[in-house]
Amino acid sequence: MLPEAILFDFDGTLMDTEWAIYSAWLRTFRDEGQELPIEVYVQCIGSDFDTWSPKLHLEELTGRSFDWEEMDASRQIEIEAELATQGAVEGARELLESLQGKTRLAVVSSSSHGWVDGWLGRLGLAEFFENTTCRGDAPRIKPAPDLYQACSETLAVPPSGCLVIEDSLNGVRSAKTAGMTAFAIPNRITTVSDFAEADRVCSNLRELGAALLSE
Repeated sequence: MLPEAILFDFDGTLMDTEWAIYSAWLRTFRDEGQELPIEVYVQCIGSDFDTWSPKLHLEELTGRSFDWEEMDASRQIEIEAELATQGAVEGARELLESLQGKTRLAVVSSSSHGWVDGWLGRLGLAEFFENTTCRGDAPRIKPAPDLYQACSETLAVPPSGCLVIEDSLNGVRSAKTAGMTAFAIPNRITTVSDFAEADRVCSNLRELGAALLSE
């Protein structure tokens, strides 16, 4: 039986934005003669640089300060150019089509509305979701539970009726703290994480769909 609502994370779950962002940061580190192992970088996935900051990490490694405003702008251009050639995660549209009308669908993300709503529109996925809850819609982002709590209140669906689909440990912790069931689908970066806190781990969206629609 499907839950009353399924709440999807966006980055790394519906679109593989995380790899492009990590690759851009890796180039920044290598330009300074440093490495950025995935096992280190993964700490900020699903949250922001208040959780762990590659900027502070690079400054600590090099003993230097940087013009982050200029570097951030340049890196963002690289990231968006790479993502412009991508579509949604494989199986995303098929899964959403199979769930549409059977349960309520929403997106909950630590990213901004401009980023999430913009990409959902470009991917042609916005029509599937009745709500997007993003940075700024609650006092704190993941791993705090605020965003998931805010989405639950907006939908008027209790946490016990919500299933969360996440790609990051920060996201899983956010959902669990909010009192929700959380399934994890690791991506190329978060596959290094230990998802023992998740209620279930699926290898991809097709496996998730088979599990949801067969129960």
